[in-house]
Amino acid sequence: MESPEPGQLLTAREIDLVRASVAAVEPYAADLPRFFYAMLFDRYPQVRELFPAQMDVQHDRLVRALLLIVELVDDPANLVTFCGNLGRDHRKFGTLSAHYPAVGECLLATLEHFAGPAWTDEVAAAWTRAYNAAARTMDQAAIDDARHRPAVWQARIVGHLRRSADLAEITVRTDQPYPFTGGQFVGMETPWWPKIWRYYSPANAARPDGSITFQVRAVTGGRISNALVRRAVVGDVLRLGAPLGDMVLDRGSQRGAVCVAGGTGLAPIRALIEQAVLDGRQLPLDLFVGARSFEELYALDDLYELSRRHPWLTIRAAVADEQSVGRGGGDQLLQALASCGPWPRHDAYLAGPGPMIVAAARILRRGGIPLERIHHDPFVSIDLVDPS
Repeated sequence: MESPEPGQLLTAREIDLVRASVAAVEPYAADLPRFFYAMLFDRYPQVRELFPAQMDVQHDRLVRALLLIVELVDDPANLVTFCGNLGRDHRKFGTLSAHYPAVGECLLATLEHFAGPAWTDEVAAAWTRAYNAAARTMDQAAIDDARHRPAVWQARIVGHLRRSADLAEITVRTDQPYPFTGGQFVGMETPWWPKIWRYYSPANAARPDGSITFQVRAVTGGRISNALVRRAVVGDVLRLGAPLGDMVLDRGSQRGAVCVAGGTGLAPIRALIEQAVLDGRQLPLDLFVGARSFEELYALDDLYELSRRHPWLTIRAAVADEQSVGRGGGDQLLQALASCGPWPRHDAYLAGPGPMIVAAARILRRGGIPLERIHHDPFVSIDLVDPS
């Protein structure tokens, strides 16, 4: 039997088989999660209690995770990082080691169902090897994580400030120390929608009093965001999962940084800048901020004060016109970014609406920054962005 190349998890043949099988089931992407969870809950009813009553978001997450694993199947280092983060994050759901074989069994049966004739014994063997490698990494990361921190933290709301009709600053204090790095994001569960988690980025680096502030915008149809903005009050208790994400400053880098933030994407960038101050950074950092209105630029007050005390920090802000509201600052922000570049000797950090991130990444790549030095919201893909 052919062995994988050194450092690889699968052989070249197995990688091709896994990717071809995903292409075969792609037309059924909308039906695949429903089939999978129906099978899982039928065969293993004891796991149903781990999931929320409404499974719509969970369906989307399954497909995204599956596609990312397939995308990284020939990139073991990044696959291990992704699966490790996934395993640590799944602790908040109550996932146990015994659940992984059940999930694998139902996942492969689901893929076989939708792949039809494309599913062969050879494909099944390749998928078994790929899934087992991912599951081992997730499980071991969770086991290691459990040795030094809890799965969830209780977080009491100590401040709730409405900044606009649909935007609130929510400050919490956890029941035990919550170590995180500026730029990371956090899974959050509310008492009104149990077992439904949403991700938000702290808008600050670590504070002496342990408080954490989140900027939350109520979106149309958003159960969690609307509850946090319009229903939550001081004294309510939320639950936080472990901090996640790699959009943090590279402390070993001798390059400058260019940061682009749109809308509530300013939260992780603001935290990242505060982290730079805590770390004693002296390298140049240029911040470009886009907002939907002047009202939303309130969050810059503290950053302007930091820029007066730290000459390495430069801030430029743009307010959207009516045609570019959905892009968090729109064309003005992108024009400013392009005109102040190029940035070949910088690392880049991007947060905000997906179209803005993709457009900014294209400008930065055109200006000489390679993809591996462009850090961004993990829920937006820029892997195919080219500088043309």
